[in-house]
Amino acid sequence: MSAAAAIPGDDSAATVAEIDDGDSDLSPALYREIGRAEWSRLSGGLTQPLSETEVVQLRGLGDRLDLAEVREVYLPLSRLLSLYATATKRLGADTAGFLQEPDTTTPFVIGVAGSVAVGKSTIARLLRELVSRWPGTPRVELVTTDGFLYPNAELERRGLMGRKGFPESYDRRALVQFLTDVKSGAAEAHAPFYSHLRYDIVPDAHVTVRRPDVVIVEGLNVLQPPPQPNDVAVSDLFDFSIYVDAATEHITQWYVERFLALRRAAFANPTSYFKVFAELTDEEAVSMALGFWNDINLPNLEENVKPTRHRATLVLHKAADHAVERVLLRKL
Repeated sequence: MSAAAAIPGDDSAATVAEIDDGDSDLSPALYREIGRAEWSRLSGGLTQPLSETEVVQLRGLGDRLDLAEVREVYLPLSRLLSLYATATKRLGADTAGFLQEPDTTTPFVIGVAGSVAVGKSTIARLLRELVSRWPGTPRVELVTTDGFLYPNAELERRGLMGRKGFPESYDRRALVQFLTDVKSGAAEAHAPFYSHLRYDIVPDAHVTVRRPDVVIVEGLNVLQPPPQPNDVAVSDLFDFSIYVDAATEHITQWYVERFLALRRAAFANPTSYFKVFAELTDEEAVSMALGFWNDINLPNLEENVKPTRHRATLVLHKAADHAVERVLLRKL
């Protein structure tokens, strides 16, 4: 569930608005499209490094990730990412040599974007594990942009609690500064820590990144263009970016299913911010979930998230069963 997923909304909003799910923005001039069968052949000769237990531990609520999906989709992708990272490091060293300067190659940064409930968090965790198994990229860190949401008190002050998860609810400058520190080769870079149980930033807690080989940054709005023409975009600091895509009606269903699963699990925790939802009936829970979706998450997807899809280096398009059915890779 995204940070925005549990803002009270209109429970009567039980119909789902439709948006264009076509690939008109993913021009063949820019992207090569690779079907699942063709992409899975790229896993030939690659060793599956994860056990079934590890895969189960990595997947989020509602995801149907299994060993076959890991082997056929994400293992080749992790190899591609490792190749990009190694080549970028080599180019950095060659450029430094050409300029007769010390090699100051910094971490390779990967952005992972997509809608609430599309499975991007699971993919980011999985790629962290897989990419770290390749010899050239043994140290991989994962940072989520939830930590750069403004604290609830600040959102309340700005009148933005009902838009938590929208671009304006994030401290964009702090996120850009964090990534600038990473790309500048700082010995340490610190990101705030967000608790999904508390639904808020945890004061005095942070995630520390210490010059790894790769940093994965996962979040809804990481591919957003800058708010002003002369501003630095978060994506300007990425070396590679992934957009996790699916038809809107499928994401809607996954969102509702995840809300129901959370009601039975995390929401039942007496310390959870969302414990008030634990006693809802199935009918009430579905109505509540659709209200949140239609009032908050769908507009954010339509207005802010999906329009950034064409900015990605690679697009993973999922079918109704959560399995990746095709890959679109930006041409060099």
